Amino acid sequence: MRATRRVMVVVLGLGSIATGPDWGQVSVEARNVPPSAESRPRPNIRIDSQLVLIPVTVCDPLNRPVTGLEKEHFRVFDNKVEQTVTHFAMDDEPLAVGLVFDTSGSMGSKLRKSRMAAAAFFETANRDDEFFLVQFNDTPRLVTPLTRNTEEIQNQLTFTQAKGRTALLDAVYLSLQELKKSNKERKALLIISDGGDNSSRYTETEVKNLVRENDALIYAIGIYEPISVRGRTAEEMSGPGLLSEIAEQTGGRQFPVDNLNELPDIAAKIGVELRNRYVLGFAPSNAVRDGRYHKLQVKLAPPRGLPPLRVYWRLGYYAPLQ
Repeated sequence: MRATRRVMVVVLGLGSIATGPDWGQVSVEARNVPPSAESRPRPNIRIDSQLVLIPVTVCDPLNRPVTGLEKEHFRVFDNKVEQTVTHFAMDDEPLAVGLVFDTSGSMGSKLRKSRMAAAAFFETANRDDEFFLVQFNDTPRLVTPLTRNTEEIQNQLTFTQAKGRTALLDAVYLSLQELKKSNKERKALLIISDGGDNSSRYTETEVKNLVRENDALIYAIGIYEPISVRGRTAEEMSGPGLLSEIAEQTGGRQFPVDNLNELPDIAAKIGVELRNRYVLGFAPSNAVRDGRYHKLQVKLAPPRGLPPLRVYWRLGYYAPLQ
């Protein structure tokens, strides 16, 4: 007889248990993270021997990752054609993460809380994770190359000063190049910024195409001035849309911040979410190697009794040419 598998909602804090609405058999508890996972298989967003692997995040109404679902609860569509899911796993592998940190002039009053957000994010790290720091204002700069020493990055942030314009797109481009130097299969960027781009050499189209071609998951924390504030530039007005488009292409998302005191909590939630993802795999029914971009869709058919759930996944992939 098959054992019943519990659906869990991951919350921050070791061993903590949250209470809330009665959601049937949903158990709200922390997920134990093993100290090392180097010896496990490493799923990734890619086509490998005709297998497409898609990391998927499922969240509850309180924005907490939901674990414990099974393969039959997911449906995958490739260019609107339903596929047979042949690979299913809960993804908790070592990460390579680039922190893309805005130091432009408008970040002056927001730097302290932004540093606290970075510290909260690093508290979710596993010992096998590695990180690097790219800071940007007029131009991006690799401040700390790949390292497992998060204190080194936080020490660099301590001396950060806000000045200059905002080369966000160039910073994303540089960070994606730096990620290629890691041998980790799972890669991600965390962008902390307060607005749009006004100083990059690369265009939106160039960077969005590069994002599509890479396997990196991108999350963004957007710290914006209220809409009611006068004097906002066109770049600042377009900032939320730009960050959302970049992040959502990868299966990540943007978290807009209204209250700076929320920054550390949001960063910690992103860290937990990165480590609580499903990986769905399928062999495309149309395996033509034409190099074209395929749009993906993931639908959820959860067990009864659960609250409304939201699903996030990478929006597509490029088929191989050969």
